[in-house]
Amino acid sequence: MGKQSDKVIKRSRRKRYLKRKKKLNKQNAVVKKSAKASKAADSTAQAQKAAAKKAAKKAPAKKAAAKKAALRIRRKAPVRLSIPIQLYP
Repeated sequence: MGKQSDKVIKRSRRKRYLKRKKKLNKQNAVVKKSAKASKAADSTAQAQKAAAKKAAKKAPAKKAAAKKAALRIRRKAPVRLSIPIQLYP
């Protein structure tokens, strides 16, 4: 008889546990929804900040690349003299 009463007790305890869990889940769902909305707003703000930082980082890099390219062109350009030099008179 002891085993059967243990089963009954187990079932009743399980029912009470599930009831408590269900109640907690309902409360957490309400909290999560409000947190989710604020989190979404925060994430969009962070995404905008990150995009601005990337744009700021990219702009100087382009300028530096342009400067390097200009230097390469200057170095490779032939030197022209305004006065013609006669090597053999």
